[in-house]
Amino acid sequence: MSKVIAITGAARGIGLATARAVQAKGATVVIGDIDETAVKEAAAGIGATALPLDVTDRASFSAFLDATGDVDVLVNNAGIMPIGPVTAESDEDARRCLDINVHGVMLGTKLALERMLPRGRGQIINIASVAGLLPTPGLALYNASKAAVVAFTESTRLEVLESGVKVGAILPTFTNTELISGTRSPKGQRNCEPEEIAAAVVQMIGKPRSALTVPAKYGRQVRFGALLPDRVREATIRRFELDKVFLDYDADARKGYDARIRG
Repeated sequence: MSKVIAITGAARGIGLATARAVQAKGATVVIGDIDETAVKEAAAGIGATALPLDVTDRASFSAFLDATGDVDVLVNNAGIMPIGPVTAESDEDARRCLDINVHGVMLGTKLALERMLPRGRGQIINIASVAGLLPTPGLALYNASKAAVVAFTESTRLEVLESGVKVGAILPTFTNTELISGTRSPKGQRNCEPEEIAAAVVQMIGKPRSALTVPAKYGRQVRFGALLPDRVREATIRRFELDKVFLDYDADARKGYDARIRG
């Protein structure tokens, strides 16, 4: 894989796992994160290039892409996940979540397209979520942000279909990163590891497509579930205890993550 790949939000979790995976395939990797200390440590650990990046700021994102150089693939991974009752979601949390999860993806996509369209080549991969297709109690803000990413990605993909630039989304289910701190898995479900999401990114780079759900079986299940009557969908949510996962959680175990995303 002789490509230059830029990854946002890559100081930890899915972003860092993706950096390792594409680097193992021979790619030149540049990782960005708003946490400058953490991203430098992460890059040193894998021999990649680290750059400071605030995905909500046009000047910062432009500088990141300019310093990366002739980027072949941009992976828009940066995101945060506030959880809890919708009535407890602060205006500040809402603005920050949408600014990072939605505006950050939109901004990165637009800036990358400005560079890729004149060349007639390139690829943009947006890390969305199964949460963008499966509304869940206690996750309304994150659900809304990831639904926006899913819709934005597909619309953009169709718009540039004949340009030579490929656009697609990765939709992970529960993944063992800081985002799910203090929560438990839905009943009967195994969490994914960041490396599984990274493998899906590698797969999409090798064979571009509109979307990949991880695990793949959940894509079919979620899309089919959307066609079911309300009472059946509601019963399914209760059966797998999805009605409790993001409302009945360990707030103490989540304090560190919450402090970081609000900092």
